[in-house]
Amino acid sequence: MKQEFTYLDHNATTPLRPNAMAAMSVVLSEVGNPSSIHSFGRSARKHVEDARKKIADTLNVSSGQVFFNSGATEGNNTILKGFSGKKIFISATEHSSVIDAGVTCDLIPVHPSGLIDMDAFQKMVTDHPPALVSVMLVNNETGVIQHVAEISKIAKSVGALVHCDAVQAYGRITFTRESLGVDFLTLSSHKIGGPQGVGALIVSAGTTLPKLLEGGGQERRSRAGTENTAGITGFGAAAVEAVASIPEFQKLASFRDMIEADISKSPRVKIYGQNAPRVANTICCTVDGITSDTLLMAFDIEGIAISSGSACSSGTVKISHVLKAMGMDDKKTAAALRISLGHTTTTQDIEQFIKVWNILRTRLLKD
Repeated sequence: MKQEFTYLDHNATTPLRPNAMAAMSVVLSEVGNPSSIHSFGRSARKHVEDARKKIADTLNVSSGQVFFNSGATEGNNTILKGFSGKKIFISATEHSSVIDAGVTCDLIPVHPSGLIDMDAFQKMVTDHPPALVSVMLVNNETGVIQHVAEISKIAKSVGALVHCDAVQAYGRITFTRESLGVDFLTLSSHKIGGPQGVGALIVSAGTTLPKLLEGGGQERRSRAGTENTAGITGFGAAAVEAVASIPEFQKLASFRDMIEADISKSPRVKIYGQNAPRVANTICCTVDGITSDTLLMAFDIEGIAISSGSACSSGTVKISHVLKAMGMDDKKTAAALRISLGHTTTTQDIEQFIKVWNILRTRLLKD
């Protein structure tokens, strides 16, 4: 009999929404390149432009400020590489597609809570005004929500442009480009129930989008390559539903708190980000005395899908740069776990996780 899995890794990717799948199915049954001028091409173009408007409306921007691409990594790389050779500040807890974009950047320190050290940031921009500041709105590992609007004001006071990776925030908390005061926003489809391989950059009016891909006139000559018509259509459908259901998403905090209350009974568990504003669905913790690989495999065997805040290199588990920036001792043996909930999470999922956690706690931790 097939084992039933409990999926609690929504920050990695969340299940495709039925309305997105239905919208994509229509497009996949058709043919046409959005750049073609015949009727088939015009039909494909209409799908793309309809989705563009849907996403624009959710962020209170014009359609002309939305540029489609392949996803968050491309979006983040587009902005960072577009400022290569100039002074760039990024937070020490940014996603790897920002930190490892191959561009020299100065790191803004964070407090143990995960929030940016605003005093240190103010001094950095005053002493060495940057061309770009890049700070994510919601951290993918801890769920910590940064004060991006305040950061933007400080950055703009010295003439910097501001980029925000909003991938883990879109469809989870309410914001617009204007409310954040940023010049560039990165979005990703598969984090909100759309298909994988599609994303977008939102650009402030009058700001030029850097080019990463050359060789075609697509996306108003800003991003070469044939548009993923079906994927973009699914992205648009998912965006409308995800943003409309933010109040429901925020209720996941009660599930998050149930899990944290239970795992906190173990003296070996440390939860990160609890002393900062957090998105409703994310738990990041470490468990002393055991490796992430061991605990993740044990959960997987028991039918629970979660992820790790650590990376394994040459057989040695290393604590993630996010947790290190927040003060985690990387010489200490500890399993880093990320439990992330989503639009399909049920009470039964939470109960099953708690049940399995307590089984593993007895078996592996012997608390």
